[in-house]
Amino acid sequence: MTETPLETVDTLIIGAGPVGMTLHLALAAAGRKSLLLDRRPSAALQADPRALALSHGARQLLEQIRSWPIHAATSIETIHVSQKDGFGRTLIDRSDYALPALGYVVRYRDLAAALSANLAADALLAEAELLDIAPDTDGVTVALRQAGQLRRLRCNLLVHAEGTPGDENGVSVADYGQHAVICEVTPLAGHHQRAWERFTPDGPLALLPLGKEYSIVFTLPPDKADAVMALDDEAFIAALERQFGRGMRFAKPGKRSRFPLALRLRDTLVKGREVWVGNSAQTLHPVSGQGFNLGLRDAWQLAEILHTHGTEMPELDRYVRARRLDRRGSAFFTDQIVKAFSNDCGPLKLARGLGLLALDVFPPARHFVAKRMIWGARAWP
Repeated sequence: MTETPLETVDTLIIGAGPVGMTLHLALAAAGRKSLLLDRRPSAALQADPRALALSHGARQLLEQIRSWPIHAATSIETIHVSQKDGFGRTLIDRSDYALPALGYVVRYRDLAAALSANLAADALLAEAELLDIAPDTDGVTVALRQAGQLRRLRCNLLVHAEGTPGDENGVSVADYGQHAVICEVTPLAGHHQRAWERFTPDGPLALLPLGKEYSIVFTLPPDKADAVMALDDEAFIAALERQFGRGMRFAKPGKRSRFPLALRLRDTLVKGREVWVGNSAQTLHPVSGQGFNLGLRDAWQLAEILHTHGTEMPELDRYVRARRLDRRGSAFFTDQIVKAFSNDCGPLKLARGLGLLALDVFPPARHFVAKRMIWGARAWP
């Protein structure tokens, strides 16, 4: 039997979602060649129901690769943070930072379309079935089946950007015992470019302006999520208004989806000639919208390191060191918020209220948190 010919590529990226495509385009802008590989058909990205909260820092990165979906992005001008049935609140305003917006809300499919529009015709192997990954000291050989044909690809570097890791060796998992119910609703009084992070004993409730709607992330224990998913539209709106608890009225709920929530951290980001980025490296709770922005920063920093230093193992260690603070800081920040706010403990409720009040009346503390959300660890002193 004739052996399948060996094709060569400098960098092979498994996963053609927004993080994988961002890495590919950033490498291309630096003159480095890469190939995207995805198990899904190209149209699958258009079926994703999520909306993404992108920081202004993410916009700055995407603009450099001409992939900012300007006409599909809704700006966030203020963020109101508060707790249900408790005192204290913090208001973060874009005017304090001389920015056009604190962040933006974009449908996943619109960001994917903006990125894929910049891909060359031969940049992506879609509907590729991975058969084997064989690393060695000089690179990685990948066997796959695509369009009915067996292929073997040899790369200097294999990047995993395929999404949330499973319960596998080398991945630590902390289950929050929460599910996120997501959909879009119409605020009857409009949203005025304001996002809300409303903490409840069941978990955070986020309202993100998207067009004329709000994209909501309704965090609940699994049994309550079951009940909310089973409600008709009128009852769902009533449940949402009760949970929000500030007299805001909603209408016209869209299709609901749900996702279990857990903190998943891969122990190592580099193994030989394999690197993990984005959700394949870490999956965070959606509170404060940090996870996807962190993944984009992963991709961008890896592209910079590959452009400057190449793919040798000592140079790849630079990526691990460069991402350590941002990665650990983002995971710790979101994890502690969830644990501190997802309960109805009286002393903690008092402490939370005092903390929110302190952020509101002490601008340096508020600015520290806001800049961390906008730019990640590079905003820290």
